[in-house]
Amino acid sequence: MKRVTQLGVPVGIVMIVVMLVVPLPAMLLDVLIAANIVGALLVLLTAMFVGRPLDFASFPAMLLVMTLFRLALNVSATRLVLIDGYAGKVIDTFGHFVVGGSLIVGLIIFAILLIIQFVVITNGAGRVAEVGARFTLDAMPGKQMAIDADLNSGLIDEDEARRRRAEVHAEADFYGAMDGASKFVKGDAIAAIIITLVNLVGGFTIGMVQRGLSAGESVTAYSLLSVGDGLVSQIPALLLSVATGLVVTRSAGSNDSDMGSDIVAQLVARQAPLRIAGFAGMALCLIPGMPKIPFLLTGGVLLLVSTRVPAQGQDGKTGALASGEVLSLETTKNPDLPETLVEEMLVDPLGLELAADLIDLVDPLSGGDLLERVKGLRRKIAGDLGIVVPLVRTRDDVTLPARTYVIKLFGIEVARGEAPPGTVLAIGDFLGSLPGEATQEPVFGLEAKWIPAELRHQAELGGATVVDRSAVITTHLSEIVTVHAARLLGREDVRLLADVVKRTHPNVVDELTPAQLSLGEVQRVLQCLLDERISVRDLVRIFEALSLRAQSSKDLDGLVDAARGALGPGVVAPYVVDGLVHVVTIDPMLEQQMLEALRPSDQGPMIALDPTILQTMLAQLHQLVTEAENHNQRPVLVCAPQLRAAVRRLVRPIIERVPVLSYRELTGSAQVRSAGVVSGRATSPTMEVTV
Repeated sequence: MKRVTQLGVPVGIVMIVVMLVVPLPAMLLDVLIAANIVGALLVLLTAMFVGRPLDFASFPAMLLVMTLFRLALNVSATRLVLIDGYAGKVIDTFGHFVVGGSLIVGLIIFAILLIIQFVVITNGAGRVAEVGARFTLDAMPGKQMAIDADLNSGLIDEDEARRRRAEVHAEADFYGAMDGASKFVKGDAIAAIIITLVNLVGGFTIGMVQRGLSAGESVTAYSLLSVGDGLVSQIPALLLSVATGLVVTRSAGSNDSDMGSDIVAQLVARQAPLRIAGFAGMALCLIPGMPKIPFLLTGGVLLLVSTRVPAQGQDGKTGALASGEVLSLETTKNPDLPETLVEEMLVDPLGLELAADLIDLVDPLSGGDLLERVKGLRRKIAGDLGIVVPLVRTRDDVTLPARTYVIKLFGIEVARGEAPPGTVLAIGDFLGSLPGEATQEPVFGLEAKWIPAELRHQAELGGATVVDRSAVITTHLSEIVTVHAARLLGREDVRLLADVVKRTHPNVVDELTPAQLSLGEVQRVLQCLLDERISVRDLVRIFEALSLRAQSSKDLDGLVDAARGALGPGVVAPYVVDGLVHVVTIDPMLEQQMLEALRPSDQGPMIALDPTILQTMLAQLHQLVTEAENHNQRPVLVCAPQLRAAVRRLVRPIIERVPVLSYRELTGSAQVRSAGVVSGRATSPTMEVTV
């Protein structure tokens, strides 16, 4: 069956091309015309029953094939009409019975069908397809960033994000194809006019000049058949034009419902319009001379339907809180109880405090979903970094300024932001036309603006990325947790992780701790990995590497390098884009000087070089990294394995965002591409960097 479907369309297109050249018998032409009409009807019904346009993604290609098929039928019918004066029963019936054997009537009906198709449906569908394609392409960056925001906030996983991105690309491709396919429909309508006129003139001329027929006989023999051919081709053309209009105007309803269900459900959703229309229909009977029964019947039906529709708000449910209801994030307790005092003394590892006017973000009755997003964020970070984030203590703080939220780490404020009620955050370059308050996105520092929530759709059409307040706070919290993951990994957290590994790999844990390393030493290694944003999910391999290294040395840098070596490509993977990793290297001469200048210290090996050389090196590195980032690259600094830890300590205070890898860690990774070389020699004016 699969083989048949693969070959069916290509063979069919070849046969269509053959039809343009090879004459067809009248009986076969009747069969193909019937197939054309029924196929167009099938396409129209399919367009009505799909839940969304992408469910009929093959429509643009199908429209082209069926248009070509219909034109081939026109050519075959014209050949039979002009040569034999007969083109089968279908065309003969349309030429004589449908239009009553009158050329004038046939031409009028043909003209009306053309006007309906060309002027009304095709033009409208073409305009909608053009606008839809433009808006879809303009909104693509915003949709992509919205997917990334949901992914960062933990609302969706990586598979769902990948599926949504593919759907966004498919939607853009579909509307772009529909914009072009609508031109086929318009061109087909123009071709129908020309073909019919040529057939009329040609048939009339052949009848009178070559066959010696009178004008009336020529009209009967040729012109009526030409009109019949035009009518036969216009019916499926009209059906496909309507299908095109239905597909491009299909708005986002329920994905599980078809167009007919949506239309009926929305028309009878409210009682008042039905009653007003029903009474208005019955009132038209009062006009003198107006027939009574049709208007009484239609008005009565609408009034009957309105009795089956519940009045709006009849269910008694409202979205507002009852008068006097106040949402409190904490249960009121006796402040003098010892237990309460002890709880207040304890420091929460991670806290989120909201101003009084932001309480709606955590109130489910008001549509607040911040707490659910925070739960999803904890699951996402556990999957990304391999640690269990402490519970986020969320509370209200009346001392905070209006619309402000604060993120605290161990009771100390580390970040603060704003989320004005009734607004959404629009991120983009062209926000000047939108009313609102200019600001910066809290994580990446992008230019943004808080705009009224009702302008969300307008901003998306303008190409802006629109993020709701909960997503802004969750994304900000995610960045803070990722940056401070090492501080959040406590001793008890390490014990919990070790217990989880012990369930499946007991020998690995028993051999490592406490026999070779204490739980505190394991914690320091994991913190160093997290400090460089390396996931510690693969604890089995990390523990095995630490166990082997600890037999010879318990030096922290050596243990960390052993763990990094065990993780292998996982260390480089976050920086691989499109199969490439962009690296900044150190000049071999400078690298040799740095190796000779390594000196031990309490914090680990340090590089004791001339400060001028180090300052020039850091300035060059900063310039190379900035240039790479301007080209949407994520560069890494690579050096000799013996230097990696010392270079990381040197670079981090100045350019914290640049990861430092060793040459050994690049082995077997993606393709490496150079982003520049740091020489340490002042070949041009450089920026001042304090070392």
